[in-house]
Amino acid sequence: MAWDGMGAFVRALEERGELVRVRRRVDPVLEIAAVADRATKADGPALLFEDAGGSPFPLLINAFGSRKRMSLALGVDDLEVHSRAIEDLVRTRAPSSPRELAQLALRIPELAHLAPRPTSGAACHEVVVEGSAVDLNVLPILTCWPDDGGAFITLPQVITRDPESGTRNVGCYRMQKLDSKSTAMHWQVHKTGARHFRRAKEMGLSRLDVAVALGGDPALTYAATAPLPDGIDEWMFAGFLRKRAVLTVKCKTVDLEVPADADFVLEGYVDPREPLIDEGPFGDHTGYYTPIDRFPRFHVTAMTHRAQAVYPATVVGPPPMEDAWLGKATERLFLPLLRMLFPEIVDMNLPVEGAFHNLVLLSIRKQYPFHAARLAHGLWGSGQMSFSKVICVMDEDIDVQDIGQVAWRLLANLDPKRDFAFVDGPIDQLDHGASQPLWGSKVCIDGTRKWREEGYAREWPEPCRMRPDVAARADAILADLGIARSRRVIASDAAQSTAPHDSGLLGGQPNGRLASGALGIARKVANMLRAVRP
Repeated sequence: MAWDGMGAFVRALEERGELVRVRRRVDPVLEIAAVADRATKADGPALLFEDAGGSPFPLLINAFGSRKRMSLALGVDDLEVHSRAIEDLVRTRAPSSPRELAQLALRIPELAHLAPRPTSGAACHEVVVEGSAVDLNVLPILTCWPDDGGAFITLPQVITRDPESGTRNVGCYRMQKLDSKSTAMHWQVHKTGARHFRRAKEMGLSRLDVAVALGGDPALTYAATAPLPDGIDEWMFAGFLRKRAVLTVKCKTVDLEVPADADFVLEGYVDPREPLIDEGPFGDHTGYYTPIDRFPRFHVTAMTHRAQAVYPATVVGPPPMEDAWLGKATERLFLPLLRMLFPEIVDMNLPVEGAFHNLVLLSIRKQYPFHAARLAHGLWGSGQMSFSKVICVMDEDIDVQDIGQVAWRLLANLDPKRDFAFVDGPIDQLDHGASQPLWGSKVCIDGTRKWREEGYAREWPEPCRMRPDVAARADAILADLGIARSRRVIASDAAQSTAPHDSGLLGGQPNGRLASGALGIARKVANMLRAVRP
C-alpha cells in the first residue's frame, strides 16, 4: 500500500486510533520534543501538533513509534510481511522446469514496475517559493535538547548525485538551521552523501546540487535510513515496499528529481570550495550529545510544498525513542539479505538500548569449531555491520529476542578469557567511547556450546526442561485454575526444539527515564500529556 503524502498517513493513523491531535500552541523549542519523548516512552500515540509555535504547518511526530505504526507506515499489517517477501525474492533460483519458468515470468512484471518514473504534475509543487523569498523560519523546526546548537531538521531525505557517475543517493542526514536560507549538512565521513561531496571537491566543482524532501509516503523516509548496498536505489527499494513506483518530478532550481508526493522540498547546493562551518552540539541517538564538528553549508535556493503540507519530525536521545522502530524495521527486513551471505544465521536482534550498532545478538546453526568468531569477522566486513562494537553469537535454540533468556544462557556458559575475541577497526563517527574518532576496538562474545575441538574437555550440560507430556498436563491444570502460563515457561518449552525459529518478536521496551529540562517546561509537558492521553 502506498500513502499519498503525510496527510493520508495522518488520516490512516487517526482512523485506527493511533493519533492524538494537540490543538493548543506548543513551542518547537524543547517543549514538543519533551512531550514526544515522554509519549514515546509511555508507548503513546503519534502526535499531530496543529499549532507548533505559530507555524502555518502542523507537525507530526512519533508516527513510527510502535511496531503497529511502523508496519502501517510501510503499508503492511506487520513488518514480517515484507521480511517474508524479501526472503522469497532472494531465494529465487534458476527455473528447472517449464512450470517454474512460467511462475518466474509472472513475477517479472511485478518487479518491473518498481523503478521510479517521472511525472509532469506534482503535489510538492503546489506552492513554490524561490530566491530571496525563501524563509526556513516558517517551518516548525525543532530544538530537541537544552544544549543543542540550534534547531535541527531531523527526518530529511537528502538527495545527491555522484558528480562523476551520476548515481543517485538518498540519505537521512540531520540539518541544523543556520539562518532563514541555509543549514549545515551533517553527512558523516562514511556516508554516501559525504563521498559525493568529496568527489565534487576533488573535481574542482563550484557546487554540488542537493535537494531535501520532507514527508510524502513514509516508505520514502524509511528508505532514506535503510543501509542499502551501493548501487541499490533507495526509491526502487521504496517502490518494492509500497508496491508502486515512486513518481518523481524535476526540481525548479537544481538539476535533481524529487518525489512528486513529498510534503516539502528544499532545493539548493553545497559549495565544495567554501569553508566548512560549525555544526552541533546535538543530542543524538546514542543518548549523548555529539560535539561541535565541521560540515558543509547547504544554501537553499527554493522551497516548494503541498498546499496542505504536514511537517514530519522526530526526536532522538536516550532509548527507547521513536527511531527504535526505524531500526527494528531494518533488523527484520534486512535479515533475509544477511542470510544470503551467512546462511547459518537463524535470527538477529539489535537491542534498542545498544543504539543498534553497539550490540548485535545472533543465533546460528553452529557447524564447525570457532564458527562464532568466523561469523563476527565476516560481519565486520559487511557494510554498516562493520560499525558493530559487540557481536554476541548464540546457539539456534536460544531466542535472541528474549533478552532475559540471552543473559541467562550466555552468563551461565561464559568463560570470558576463552569466549572474548577482540579486534580493532572502524567505528561510527558518532561513537564517543573510543579513545580517538573513527577507530576503536570491537569484541565477539562466543556464547555457543563449546566443542572438544575448541579445547572444552568436559561434557557440555543441557538446560533444565520439562517433559512435553508433563508440560501439557501442567498447562491444563493452570487453565482450570485460571492462572496464565509464564512467558518464560513458554519460551523454555519452545527452546526444547532445535529447529530454526524466527518468532518475529521484537522484545519488550524498557521504561527508560530521561533527565527533565527546566522546571517550567517539565510542568507544561506534564499538563500537555494529561491533555492528550487517549
